[in-house]
Amino acid sequence: MKRLLLYPIWIRFWHWLNALLFLILIITGISLHYSESGSLIVPFRVAMLSHNIAGVILSLLYIFYISMSIITGNIKYYKPVFKGLLKRIVKQIKYYLMGIFNRDNHPFHSDEKHKFNPLQQLSYIVIIFIFLPLIIITGWLMLFPEYAPDDIFGMGGIYEE
Repeated sequence: MKRLLLYPIWIRFWHWLNALLFLILIITGISLHYSESGSLIVPFRVAMLSHNIAGVILSLLYIFYISMSIITGNIKYYKPVFKGLLKRIVKQIKYYLMGIFNRDNHPFHSDEKHKFNPLQQLSYIVIIFIFLPLIIITGWLMLFPEYAPDDIFGMGGIYEE
């Protein structure tokens, strides 16, 4: 049986480093958020420094991922085929809700041309191309609040004099 590796080493590296950075950001972010309560997980100065460094590394890693995806052609796996998309999504949801327990065959098998099922593809598009950039942008605005807008969609910004 031939072993099929769908994800090259650079994607695995990116994935696991992202996971580590998100854990660091969550732990330090909780510490920073609740610093006044006296129940710090990590001392404030260590949390602040670690959080900022992890955020900068996450930003650079995102640029690395997008660049490598374009260079290697990995970006093609995120391009959705809209024709019949809803039908494929419903089919995948039915499999996850019932078919998996009935030991039905998986409706979408991974191979070198199709790495993701429709739900995975949709999730990755939203997370990688919408949520992650928003997290990075808001992180940079928190790091440099003087550049944040005074008003965003009718809500106050973060910088006050």
